[in-house]
Amino acid sequence: MKAKKSYGQHFLTSDDIAHRIAHSLQLLDQYDQVLEVGPGQGMLTKHLLEADYKLSVVEADRDMVTYLNEHYPELSERIISADFLRLKLERIFGDASFAIIGNFPYNISSQILFRMLDYREQVPELVGMFQREMAERVVAPPGNKTYGVISVLVQAYYEGKLLFKVEPGSFNPPPKVQSAVIRLVRRENQDLGCSYSMFRRVVKQAFSQRRKMLRNTMKAFIKGDDLLKDEFFNQRPEQLSVADFVQLTNWIIERQT
Repeated sequence: MKAKKSYGQHFLTSDDIAHRIAHSLQLLDQYDQVLEVGPGQGMLTKHLLEADYKLSVVEADRDMVTYLNEHYPELSERIISADFLRLKLERIFGDASFAIIGNFPYNISSQILFRMLDYREQVPELVGMFQREMAERVVAPPGNKTYGVISVLVQAYYEGKLLFKVEPGSFNPPPKVQSAVIRLVRRENQDLGCSYSMFRRVVKQAFSQRRKMLRNTMKAFIKGDDLLKDEFFNQRPEQLSVADFVQLTNWIIERQT
């Protein structure tokens, strides 16, 4: 089976890497089920089954679904032929908790994270292969040049760690970029302290012109207000922590009510 560019497929061929990914899930006492996104030819799937997880897989490529049914018949009732980004996960898991894992297609990896955030009340943990640049961006701390929108939104609810890097030779076909595996563990305190929808808008607006100071970018929300003269607004967005963005969001909400 040849990889298809339209699905962003780079099949994992390293048995050792697949084993390491499969055994990177840690919070097994917090969920009963595991969902693998984009199993492809099942290199990671094999190790997840050996680990005896209650596994479901979702695959958009129908040819891969056929392949999985033929090679993993014990999984046939839990192979979901669908686009993960459009899948209503509550139809599969109800209100039960589940982990997300996978060698994610790099062209939709950020969207997979946004879906995780949509279902954060049910997803205590995610382990995934990402393009290295994306992996580093997700876990980057404030002040880092790669710290951005995805960093803030994910870190508002999850603690992230880069586990290990993966060379292109571990895939077929080899990607033209470096790869890395990260783990995201949901924070115990899920109370952000402000409206998430407004928080997301503020973060995106702040980074829309990341080289500009907040006193310029926040004019979209705060107009003709002495607040913009505060030293806080002399910072650029990459200097702000999640807590800083929460504070900024609450200031904006107060001035809009």
